[in-house]
Amino acid sequence: MKAGIASIRKELAGIYSVEEIDSLIFLILGKVKGYSRTQVLLASDENLTAEELDEINQIVFRLKKNEPIQYILGETEFYGLPFYTVSGVLIPRPETEELVQWIIQENQHTEPTILDIGTGSGCIAVSLRKNIPKSTVLACDISPVCIKTTRLNAELNHTEVSVFEYDILNNSPETDFPELDIIVSNPPYVRETEKKLMDKNVLDYEPELALFVSDTEPLVFYTRIADFAQIHLKNGGRIYFEINEAFGNECLEMLQERCFSEIILKRDIHDKNRMIRAVLIKSDQTNR
Repeated sequence: MKAGIASIRKELAGIYSVEEIDSLIFLILGKVKGYSRTQVLLASDENLTAEELDEINQIVFRLKKNEPIQYILGETEFYGLPFYTVSGVLIPRPETEELVQWIIQENQHTEPTILDIGTGSGCIAVSLRKNIPKSTVLACDISPVCIKTTRLNAELNHTEVSVFEYDILNNSPETDFPELDIIVSNPPYVRETEKKLMDKNVLDYEPELALFVSDTEPLVFYTRIADFAQIHLKNGGRIYFEINEAFGNECLEMLQERCFSEIILKRDIHDKNRMIRAVLIKSDQTNR
């Protein structure tokens, strides 16, 4: 095992930081050996088979091309749950776990009907269904591979999530929605001009459709979802967004203009404006 670890360190040196390499070693050996982090540490004197070394070499080869480890292994963890990760589906982020935690804290003892718009891997929808026991969760996406992956992840975690195709920007296909208590979305919010700030492993491998919006309409998804909420969200219902840190105030103002109140702009662990929550208060005219 020591020789295999030394080889991984040597091959990845200069491409990843020492801390990243340490983390990758545990993930690689966890996949190859089926070991926990503790078992890897305890088995340092164990010999690896030729087949195991070959599998490690294949993983390292892909890592050297900046392919995300989550795609290589085909799995990741989100909010303490396992999720399949495949090419064409955005990899779940730790920041999104904070959004999920916020929703659970505010709604755990209710029986909400929740819609996750642009569900991707289904990490938000599945985690909410798992942790809000009496919830009903729907999840939609425009991408067939995302729809398939979300269904697989719901099955993997023994949860019931209703998953279907829906294009929020074009309101298609025509769909009957129930009255919703919560709408949540982590839509595309990275501007095209921000591409130069992003890592190569994201730009080369993750789906552009799930990441980028035009510089001229950075809030296009938020505006459309807020308008959608006017129709489908109950009076007093809540909307939760993950947002671009550069547009927190703009999101807040947009929601205020659309009859939302009790708006909270929340910072993430990196002290960036990353989440926003608002409550829809419908006027008499809206209810007619």
